[in-house]
Amino acid sequence: MHVPSATGGSNADGRPTADLSLHELFDLNSYWLAINILWGALGISLLPLLIIDTVCGGNPVCATPTPILGGIVAPKGTAEAIITTLGVLVAILVQPTVAAISDHTSTRIGRRKPFIIVGTILDMVFLLGFYLAGAWIGLLIFYVLLQFSSNFAQGPFQGYMPDLVPARQVGLASGLMGLMILLGTGGGAILVAAATAFGNPRAAVFVIMAVELVTMLLTVTRVRDGRAGIPRNGRSWRRIALEAWGTDILHERSFIWLLGSRLFLLMATSTLIAMSLFFMQDTFALARQEAVNLTAVAGILVIVFGAIATLPSGRLSQRFGRKRMIYLAAAIGFVGMAGVATAGSPTQALVFVVLVGVGGGIFLAVDWALMTDIIPKAESGRYMGISNVVTGASGALAAAIGFVILDYGNKISYGLGPRLAFGVACCYYVLGALLLRPVDEHRREDVVEAEPVSDPAVSPVPAAG
Repeated sequence: MHVPSATGGSNADGRPTADLSLHELFDLNSYWLAINILWGALGISLLPLLIIDTVCGGNPVCATPTPILGGIVAPKGTAEAIITTLGVLVAILVQPTVAAISDHTSTRIGRRKPFIIVGTILDMVFLLGFYLAGAWIGLLIFYVLLQFSSNFAQGPFQGYMPDLVPARQVGLASGLMGLMILLGTGGGAILVAAATAFGNPRAAVFVIMAVELVTMLLTVTRVRDGRAGIPRNGRSWRRIALEAWGTDILHERSFIWLLGSRLFLLMATSTLIAMSLFFMQDTFALARQEAVNLTAVAGILVIVFGAIATLPSGRLSQRFGRKRMIYLAAAIGFVGMAGVATAGSPTQALVFVVLVGVGGGIFLAVDWALMTDIIPKAESGRYMGISNVVTGASGALAAAIGFVILDYGNKISYGLGPRLAFGVACCYYVLGALLLRPVDEHRREDVVEAEPVSDPAVSPVPAAG
C-alpha cells in the first residue's frame, strides 16, 4: 500500500506552509461524509423509527409503550433520550483520549491512520449488530458500541486539518468539510427514506457500511502522513491518555469560550435534526412514509442551501472575520427555527428549514476554520478531540432536552411537543452568539511570530485568547 508522505515546511507554531491541491483537500475531507451519513441516518430517521417499532409497537402515538427493560416503561421520547445520552457519554470519554494518544503515535503509515482503520472495521461489526437488534436493549447496546468505534476513528482523523492545511487554505478546507457534513447528514436521512419506501429502513445500514469502507480506504491511501508523533519521553500510554484531560487546556481562554459557543449553536440545529420525524408525525398527523419522505426533503433542503452557503463562507470569513460570519449564521438560523416552530403546514415548515440550512452551512464552514486558527498545532488531535466532545454532547444534550419537552408538550396537547422544542432551540442561537464575544480570532501562529523573544534559547508559545 502506498502512503503519501508529508511535504513542505512549517511556520513558528508548526502550521504547514505548503499548499494542497484541490483533490488533496477533497481526499482530506472525504471521511467526514461517512461519519455524517452514519449519524445522519441513525439520528434523523432510523433510530426514531426503530424506537416506534420496538417501544410503541409500530404506533407513533405510543399510547401503551412496551417496557424497555424489565418492568421499566418509558414514552418514545424518553426511550430515545436514554440511548442517545449514554452514547454521547461514551463519545466524550473516547474521542479526546484516543485523539491525544494519536498525537504521540508513530507508525509506518502515520500517527492517525491506524486508528481510522480499526475504528472503521469495528463500525462494520457494530452496524451489523444494530441491523439485527430486535428490542430496545439491543438498540441501546449497539448504538453505544457504535459511538465507541466511530469516535475511536474520528478523534484522530480530525487532527488532519491542522496537521496538513496551511493558513491561507483553511477557509476553503473548512468549507469543503462543511459540505461533506451537510451531504452526509442530509444523505443519511434520504437513505433511510429510500430504504423505508422499499419496506426495510434497516437496509440503509449496508449502504452506510459501503460508504465508510470506501472513504476509509481513500483516506489511508491518499492522505499525507502529516507531522511525526510527539515523543513520549518515557511516559506511559496511560499517562498520555490521562493528559488529554489535563487542566492546562483551561489556559486557552479563546478555545474554552469557543467551545461554549459551539455547544449551543450546534444544539440548535441538532434539535431540528432530532425532532424532524416526530414533528411531521405528531404535529401534522402524517403517516409514517409521508413523514419519512418529508424528513428526507428537509434533509435535501439543508444540503442544497447549506452547500450554497458553505463554500463561499469559508473564504468570506478570511475577508470579513470568522466571528462576524458566525454571528450572521446565528441570526439566520434563529429566524429559520422560529419559523419552523410556528409553521402552520409542512410546506411552510420546509421553507423555514431552508434558513436553518443556510445558517448551519455558514457556521460549519467558519467555526472549524476558527477552531483550527486558535489551537496549538502540535497537539491538534487532542484539541480537536476536545472540541468534538462538544459536537457529540450538543447532539445528545439537544436530543435529551428535546425529547423530554416532546413528551411533556404532547401530554398538554398532542403535537405541541416538537413546537416547544424548536422554541427552546431559538434560545440556543442567542446563547451561542453571546459566548462567542470573548473569543480572540487572531491566528495563533501570527501571535507566536509577533511575540518578542528576550532569551534566544527560549521560544515562548502564548495561549490564544
